[in-house]
Amino acid sequence: MRVLIVSDTHGRHENLEEILGREPRVDLMIHLGDVEGGEEYISELVECPLEIVAGNNDFFSDLEREKELKIGQYKALITHGHYYYVAMGIEDLRKEAQGRGMDMAMFGHTHRPFLDYSKGITMLNPGSVSYPRQDGHKPSYAIMEIDGSGKAHFFIKYLE
Repeated sequence: MRVLIVSDTHGRHENLEEILGREPRVDLMIHLGDVEGGEEYISELVECPLEIVAGNNDFFSDLEREKELKIGQYKALITHGHYYYVAMGIEDLRKEAQGRGMDMAMFGHTHRPFLDYSKGITMLNPGSVSYPRQDGHKPSYAIMEIDGSGKAHFFIKYLE
């Protein structure tokens, strides 16, 4: 199983279209918020199931603010992250995920890619497709692959 994880498109879809061209075999796409009204366009663009949560810039959206998903054998909490103050650190979100019995938490909001496997919870931020803030400012996304034995592997990828 291959899962495409993106965040913070902010209504700009050119890079997302490029990513979908690069990653044609995707079984699930997760968008971690700040679609800014682009949820219908994105749902028409992808050819797989799509899970989207609301971000802090999705003011008039009916999107849920977070979801709990089952991905293979894993339980994942997906959220934009601003309600957990991820710009100040990930520990509040990690504690929430642990308290809910999650295996992983996926979030956006900071526009910086991040992957951490410590303290029993995988913490993943794919960065921003449209407005990257990390050194080098390359748009980024993540791929989660579940191998034949059911183990998850994560890859953060960049557009040039």
